[in-house]
Amino acid sequence: MAFTTVIYEVADHVATVTLDRPDALNSFNEAMLNEFAEIWTTVREDDEVRVVVLRAAGDRAFCTGVDVKEGFDRPANVWSEEDPGERLSPKLNRVWKPVVCCVHGMAAGGAFYWINESDIVIASDDAVFFDPHVSYGLTAALEPIGLARKIPVGEVMRMALLGLDERMSARRAHQIGLVSEVVPRAELWARGAELAGKIAAKPPAAVQGTVRAVWESLDATRTEALRSGLLYTHVGNPIGTAQVDRSAVPTRSWTLR
Repeated sequence: MAFTTVIYEVADHVATVTLDRPDALNSFNEAMLNEFAEIWTTVREDDEVRVVVLRAAGDRAFCTGVDVKEGFDRPANVWSEEDPGERLSPKLNRVWKPVVCCVHGMAAGGAFYWINESDIVIASDDAVFFDPHVSYGLTAALEPIGLARKIPVGEVMRMALLGLDERMSARRAHQIGLVSEVVPRAELWARGAELAGKIAAKPPAAVQGTVRAVWESLDATRTEALRSGLLYTHVGNPIGTAQVDRSAVPTRSWTLR
């Protein structure tokens, strides 16, 4: 597919999506919003795609949020307005195929639409995370609300309230669970591809059922989530239908330090 703001490639059941506006720090405009809406529809409907790797071109930033120079289209009637970031979000677009997000450089503001809804987030050692909204006199709401489902609320509020006065390092992001791994910058894309390849090799129905069960549980109480989770196992693990030969599954694994 031909896009103007991203590069979309598929190989070995992995769709690699590269934000490609490095001169604008990979900020998103109306074109990128629309292209991501199309990308998520394609990913959802194309069973050749089992995993998505999300990354960004350029040296300085993963994404710095909305392009304030171009902006995006907004309806004249405020009651007709919807969150434009919904077009960026995989889970709001009902994509249950895992997303591995590779963050380098600056990740700010609207970048959290992707980070908040990725299943695995890794970062390079030069990555920094911050939310500039309040520094510009803007209420920080949508991104922090999503972030509060990934890390402690105190960490969310510190980022939201300090704005441009503080940037969270990759090391600190790893400590609080915002990212699961920090690697040297030169290894970031290769590591993301490696993780995606391992996931893509697993039975896709089991993987997608797992993603959907866990994410949808976040909107329920613990008891409701467990009851719904049992139903997912009935759908994803039909009796008498073996997806893999257990004796053929390798037992060697690596320990994440």
